[in-house]
Amino acid sequence: MDRIRRHAERSRTERDELDAVLDSASVGTLATVVDGLPWAVPMLYARVGDRILLHGSTGAGALRHVAAGAPASLCVTLLDAIVVADNLYNSSANYRSAVVRGHLEPVVGDEAESALTVLSDVLIPGRSTEVRALRRKELAATLCIALPIEPGQWTVKVRSGLPSEGDRNPDVWAGLVPMRTVAGQPIRAPWVADDVPTPASVRALSAHGEGA
Repeated sequence: MDRIRRHAERSRTERDELDAVLDSASVGTLATVVDGLPWAVPMLYARVGDRILLHGSTGAGALRHVAAGAPASLCVTLLDAIVVADNLYNSSANYRSAVVRGHLEPVVGDEAESALTVLSDVLIPGRSTEVRALRRKELAATLCIALPIEPGQWTVKVRSGLPSEGDRNPDVWAGLVPMRTVAGQPIRAPWVADDVPTPASVRALSAHGEGA
């Protein structure tokens, strides 16, 4: 497994800790090198077992590049709190982060349709049962790729807790400002009829935000 050398005490080595970070987010940054230049793009993703599913347009040259076997990495970061110390140097952040490295594999044929449906249902649980199935033209225009999660090819780093003591100045406030992302109230698209009820999948997303 890749070793974290800077603040090694923040490293996490159990696979379930990796899954917990990946499953708590929906967006990661996929990075590789294309024609000798760095390339990185934020992408929606979903972890399904030992694979991370991603998708994009078949017209995206960089995605075709990684689908063809170029080495790549996916980085995910969750900001849990701003850590306010009694000086600027000791101020920091509480976070959970994961990096998964490897070679992406194209998902094709009937498996691609199934994988895209699963990806959608991880992001919006239950939505696939409320709408029509993907059309062949849509499948043909979509590149589905999977990043295998393999031993030795990932790292997890976590910082939690209060600020370090810094100057230990009792006259300067120090502490935490918790940060979180929550779902808000659904906003109906203007072309949807007023009598169309909000579907269960959308209500569940909103309720999850209210309960966070």
